[in-house]
Amino acid sequence: MNKERVLNLLGLAQRSRNLVTGEELVLEEIRRQKAKLVFIANDASENTKKKITDKSKTYEVNYNLFFSHQELSNAIGASRKVIAVTDKGFAKRMIELLVSVEGEFIE
Repeated sequence: MNKERVLNLLGLAQRSRNLVTGEELVLEEIRRQKAKLVFIANDASENTKKKITDKSKTYEVNYNLFFSHQELSNAIGASRKVIAVTDKGFAKRMIELLVSVEGEFIE
């Protein structure tokens, strides 16, 4: 299933140091235009979702709210609700897989 493939890619990106995790660090990467794709847990607080999605829209960074906190945390081996992919290749492949899972990508 493509959902599992995206989560596996997140784990690979983590091991290859192509992820930034945590709300403040992700916001900084978005501002620096280093974030290529942002994952926000669908069960994160409304404040967190709004802060990250607003910043992502401002800087034209793709983001996704498809996965839960538990799914994202299991994929990278650490408890996180916000993750930024900093590698263009990983981000491109994840977006391709997410489009086929969801029918359309969020942003």
